[in-house]
Amino acid sequence: MWPGEQSPAGGPEQPNPYKEPPAPWNAPTVASGPPAGGPPGRGPGGGRTKLVAIGAAAAVVVAAAVTGAVLLGGDEDDRAAGPDPAASSASASVAADDPRSGDRGPAPTVAGWTVVANPDHGIAFDVPASWAPQSRDWVTYVAEDDDPDEKPLVAMKAPAVLQEEWCASDGDRDGSVDHTPLASAGTRGNNGARSTEDVARNDSAAWVYGAYTQPDRDKVSTGPVTSFTTASGIRGSVATSRSSGVAKKDKCDVDGKATTFAFETADGDFASWSFFGAAGVDDEVPETTVREILATVREYTPSDS
Repeated sequence: MWPGEQSPAGGPEQPNPYKEPPAPWNAPTVASGPPAGGPPGRGPGGGRTKLVAIGAAAAVVVAAAVTGAVLLGGDEDDRAAGPDPAASSASASVAADDPRSGDRGPAPTVAGWTVVANPDHGIAFDVPASWAPQSRDWVTYVAEDDDPDEKPLVAMKAPAVLQEEWCASDGDRDGSVDHTPLASAGTRGNNGARSTEDVARNDSAAWVYGAYTQPDRDKVSTGPVTSFTTASGIRGSVATSRSSGVAKKDKCDVDGKATTFAFETADGDFASWSFFGAAGVDDEVPETTVREILATVREYTPSDS
């Protein structure tokens, strides 16, 4: 796990409790200067990406960020109050026993791959068998390094992670080794967004900034937003952002990339799928694989799974 993350099996202690946020879960990422967005992570880049287990009795983590409100979905009444250590520990144990927290989700559409389902939004996608799906109650987000409240800049729920301990270091020299995963992918709600184009552009840039380049926004570049249709027929907008010239202050500091596919759901809401991972490294996830995973994004009815 990256520094600051709480692993399903325990791992380093989760940092400070989260504050009650003023915004709902499904708010879109709002641009704030070039490039748009600004996400989380301690991946390459400094202790920013967080992974939080949310227990059934704990409220979903969500907060307003300087760039806007982050919403992973749900009604506007959903608020972010961070779980206390006991709740996080209990939910982490459940997650370790059952990655789906009771919801098996639909069957994979690619032979040999693993399905990743977000029942809250009725969205699923498939990943190669080497990826590890997390519980549907897990949220991965990025926040500004200097934000004591760790307000998410962008987030994803029920993610899948590739090589959770891809790189290990003690970048903050606190005596505890932090782990950086190679890549992650997940989904979220974007209710309130202006368009699928805005979501694709802003969220992809936010993941790269938050997980790899901050505080340097000028190291993030975003390609053109294009149309994309998944194998199940979902049509939406996709954009890919990349970083270049990330400062190598730590051995786990590397450049990164992110792809976000945004679409309108059958209910008329906006939702998105995002991938982010290390770039320019030997183990980099090929673009062909990213697109193959993206092509499997589909809607499903949880009660039918």
